[in-house]
Amino acid sequence: MIMTHFSTVKRVIALAGAGAMLFSVAACGGVTASDGGKTTLKFAAFEGGYGADMYKEVVAAYEKLNPDVKIELTTSKKIEDEITPGMKAGNYPDIVELGQGSTSGLTETLLKDKAIEDVTDVLDMKVPGENKTVKDKLVDGVIGLYTNPYGGDKTYLMPMYYSPSGLVYNKTLLEQNGWKMPTTWDEMFKLGDEAKAKGISLFTYPTAGYFDAFFNALLADIGGDQFYQDVMTYKKDVWKTDEAKEALETTYKLVTEYLNPDTVGYANAQDFTKNQQSILDGKSLFMPNGTWIVNEMKDAPRTSGFEWGFAPVPTVKNGGTRYINTTIEAVWIPAKAKNKEAAKKFMAYLYSDEAASIFAKTGAIQPIKGNTDDLASDMKVFYDAYNEDNVKAVAGSFSATATVEGKNIKDDLYNAVDSVASGKTTLQQWQDKLNETSNALNAAAKQ
Repeated sequence: MIMTHFSTVKRVIALAGAGAMLFSVAACGGVTASDGGKTTLKFAAFEGGYGADMYKEVVAAYEKLNPDVKIELTTSKKIEDEITPGMKAGNYPDIVELGQGSTSGLTETLLKDKAIEDVTDVLDMKVPGENKTVKDKLVDGVIGLYTNPYGGDKTYLMPMYYSPSGLVYNKTLLEQNGWKMPTTWDEMFKLGDEAKAKGISLFTYPTAGYFDAFFNALLADIGGDQFYQDVMTYKKDVWKTDEAKEALETTYKLVTEYLNPDTVGYANAQDFTKNQQSILDGKSLFMPNGTWIVNEMKDAPRTSGFEWGFAPVPTVKNGGTRYINTTIEAVWIPAKAKNKEAAKKFMAYLYSDEAASIFAKTGAIQPIKGNTDDLASDMKVFYDAYNEDNVKAVAGSFSATATVEGKNIKDDLYNAVDSVASGKTTLQQWQDKLNETSNALNAAAKQ
């Protein structure tokens, strides 16, 4: 059962860029648009890898179901650039599909300014054309810190699509050798010793940047809710804690004793697929990766009987929780939208079976119960992992702060793995550097 572990924690949404108060002082002008008595909704959606056609199809389906509603759709790969000028003038979209993490930091900025509408009531709304409520349809636990960014039980960002990333492997290789998927790190390292005896490396990684999925899960497992929050929001000296040290020690052992020796040499933008190929060739057992790997390597040669496997990162203790890093995209309503109630009804429709089917055709998987039942087996294995015992989802990332020259927490945590694995950086140096950078960002966040 998928669950997020953030439902009770609080988070300070840090400033994502200059001009955070820009929208809070914008004019409130504008009138509700209409067309022959129809309510006109302005829907702005980020055109990502799934394309724009799915939104056009969903809009057409909703207008057919609701003849009194006309939807003006705007899609763009840079949707924030399209809608920001109008928002500055007080002309807001009624509903927006754009998650956190965009270059502009628009969603984060509006959250900082308390400029996004509370949509908690949408969870209890019946999905238009159906008898179930939105809450009834959502997978358990997907409403958490990402969707409730201020902590507590109020939801501001509705989860639109979700994608898991964790440890990818060849199920057939494990089965052929009589090996079970390890659930603890003790089991993982024991398997590494057995594999090493057969000339197989326990671990590889495409590039060090892929360690975001790995570390998010590991930190959540070792320290729990509060510790994960402390790391992500740069609590002073958080990297000096016992929990942080254990996470780094576990990773240090993995990449210095069990890493495929070719990994670091190939861990770059030109050669990273060679590291991925070592999984398909049976030369490595596990690598951090996500659902996209199936399509990315679909034409690559592979060992006989190869079958994709996917698992959460192991836990440090028997019976502990294993976490799956989960990327979530969001849909939300600006606090100054003119048609909030109509926008909420359309938001509820986005979780209908009809809409979900349209989105799924492009690979945009929504966190709706049963939504992955009909996926191809290569993709379904990723989502099935949420249904295993003692498995939870972890979502979110480091809070944005003012820029601190020479300080990049992601570089010092993820990209530093190359230097650690090659012996250029010691465990203590890694820990000290992380703590220094985190404390600098802590200070910047308070400014």
